[in-house]
Amino acid sequence: MTAPHARLSLNQATIKYATLPEALRVSADAGITSIGLWRDSVQAVSLPAAAQPLTDSGLRLSTPRRRGLVPAPGGGARRAARADTRRAIEETARLAAAGADGSAAVLVMVAGGLPEGSRDIRGARALVEDALAELAPEAEAAGVQLALEPLHPMYAADRAVISTLQQALDLAAPFPAATVGVGVDTFHVWWDPQLTEQIARAGAEHRIASYQVCDWATPLTEDGLLSRHYPGDGVIDFAAITSAVQAAGYTGDIEVEIFNQAIWDTAPDQAVARTIEGFENTVGVQLRRTGQDTRPE
Repeated sequence: MTAPHARLSLNQATIKYATLPEALRVSADAGITSIGLWRDSVQAVSLPAAAQPLTDSGLRLSTPRRRGLVPAPGGGARRAARADTRRAIEETARLAAAGADGSAAVLVMVAGGLPEGSRDIRGARALVEDALAELAPEAEAAGVQLALEPLHPMYAADRAVISTLQQALDLAAPFPAATVGVGVDTFHVWWDPQLTEQIARAGAEHRIASYQVCDWATPLTEDGLLSRHYPGDGVIDFAAITSAVQAAGYTGDIEVEIFNQAIWDTAPDQAVARTIEGFENTVGVQLRRTGQDTRPE
């Protein structure tokens, strides 16, 4: 099996059906040194019960994922969403402390879709701005960076009213970069004509908090959410995007996050092996070409 790149992180979603202990074990056995965790797996066992196996594994935490800001106009739904995000901030701080040296206290956030019954996408984006203003001070106090991740426009109605890196950066701009950054996910932003310029802007503002990779291939599945592929199995130009992210100064872990039923149905160790191979042949090649073969301490 190809040796994993030092900056490769396996996002737990790629092997969805593996338990948390199994995901940690399979990653470590394959030589991967970093993992991205999903909140549902943590909540299924309690925060302390998730933190200890992470510590025992010797893996870094790249990000815990994911929390939607859930644009809600007010009332109980809004209060519940804010309370849940506060819990996610606490979980992020605890898990980052439990991971190996170099773990990132970064909570990746998606904006959430339109409020039920609404057609007002501008208003929904304003609600995201309000949510950041309320939650950013709490994240800062906890030592956690919120990473606002734009999603592909096909998700604007139900998952994320923020669709471009420019929109995410504009929302992040009022806050310190160490408190609110952005996530760059190739699946969601590869199509953007302004991508190179906006990645450069994100670098100049020191706001790239997360870099995720997977591929885009057509035809999309009936459930578009499950259309992510191993790097190299689709049409995304990983060399160009990775080069831009490198030039922007990002030196952290790079997650492979894949939602794909066929991959989920694969044995976890086999999926991990294919992930390592796909990463090496796309992103890893670019990193080695430019001398970023190791992760800075």
